[in-house]
Amino acid sequence: MNEFLSALSNTDIPFLRYAFIAGILSSAAFGVTGTYIVVRRISYLAGAISHSVLAGIGFAVFLQDRYGITWFTPLTGAWISAILAALIIGLVNVYARQREDTTIGAIWAVGMATGLAFLSGTSSYVDPMSYLFGNILLITRTDLILISVLDLLVVFLGLLFYHQFLAVSFDEEFSRARGLPAGFYYLILLFLTAMTVVLMVTIVGIVMVIALLTLPAAVAGLFSRHLWQMILFSSLLCIMFTSVGIGVSYITDLPTGATIILLAGGVYLLALVVKLTASKIQFSKH
Repeated sequence: MNEFLSALSNTDIPFLRYAFIAGILSSAAFGVTGTYIVVRRISYLAGAISHSVLAGIGFAVFLQDRYGITWFTPLTGAWISAILAALIIGLVNVYARQREDTTIGAIWAVGMATGLAFLSGTSSYVDPMSYLFGNILLITRTDLILISVLDLLVVFLGLLFYHQFLAVSFDEEFSRARGLPAGFYYLILLFLTAMTVVLMVTIVGIVMVIALLTLPAAVAGLFSRHLWQMILFSSLLCIMFTSVGIGVSYITDLPTGATIILLAGGVYLLALVVKLTASKIQFSKH
């Protein structure tokens, strides 16, 4: 691990430092949004939004390659496509009253197909694997600034509407009966999900977004009695998973995104075993 710490302070390899900072900064948003997603049980929505992101990424790469539009980065394209997917899903669910799973399936498939079509239309070879499974080491200084802005926005909205999200997540029908505009806060929650998905795509890729969005919150939920505790623990776990995962991947030369997910999955299984064992011991005493 000393080798990794030395590499972080090495000015010749700033990409590693950028990756480390991005992981820490994004963890707050992961903890906030992931907790609401786990409690609300809408992880499948996050999956649809994350896969639709490939359309924006592919479009951005296409514009850069064909027309030299360098300001339209893949991260910008991911942000736009994630917002559009969240809006479509939310509006269909709230106002059209259509089956949500049909809309999700369509967005999931069309987003992936559109992104692959744009990537295949570039003159230079673009490996979609870096987008599907992530490459945090490709983060630039500009990406780091955008990640910081998105992170602050997600955390601000998540904490600002804490009580409303709490009510909507646990008992939506009761919230509607009390006059709370549940549909509006549902759209805000989808917006937060879209923002967090964009942050995660840069770290673990499109395919593994759901894991990092849900595993830390799931571990935190096993040992939390209040929602704010779950948010706090989940954020701290995300910091640990991303930091340690980057360090282990650097030392062992393993894919960074996959290493982070494997670490999170291992901790979740261990926490589940500890929780079940403790419950059995407590039950046997009674």
